[in-house]
Amino acid sequence: MPTIFTHAAVAVGLGRSLSSQPRPAGFWWLLALCAILPDFDAITFKLGIPYASMWGHRGSTHSVVFAVLAGLALALLAPARLRGTLSRVELAGWLAAATVSHPLLDMLTNGGLGVALLAPFSGERFFWPWRPVRVSPVGAGFFSWRGVATLLSELRWLWLPTLLVLLAARWARRKER
Repeated sequence: MPTIFTHAAVAVGLGRSLSSQPRPAGFWWLLALCAILPDFDAITFKLGIPYASMWGHRGSTHSVVFAVLAGLALALLAPARLRGTLSRVELAGWLAAATVSHPLLDMLTNGGLGVALLAPFSGERFFWPWRPVRVSPVGAGFFSWRGVATLLSELRWLWLPTLLVLLAARWARRKER
């Protein structure tokens, strides 16, 4: 998986490139939270749930259904000050998109068992045909040379393209004015 920092940065960066209106800071924090939410399933390792299980890592919490349900639930619970000018339905769309960005990025990694994107309708796990991102070591292994190599891979394949999209969107908005 990409690191949680990268999941949050890509979701917020792409969100900012798509949003032409200012949003409250809390909105962006909630978007970042949604982008890392699927990895809360890492607790299943401690609970003894097998990785390959639908309830294991990259299982049901990495599905489109989970993203939509999480987006809807969080939009219903979000106070008006986080929504800004967005309706609850619009906010749910933003939050679901941020949540589903997580498994889509995980599908770019070179490790793991794949992502149960279609759960609960299918237990099949998916990767993209092109997988340039190094899979992140879990736990203390993150603070190793392998962790550094992962961050460098993420900078190249995820952070840099996100930054370029963000800059292009800002340039296009300025040109419109």
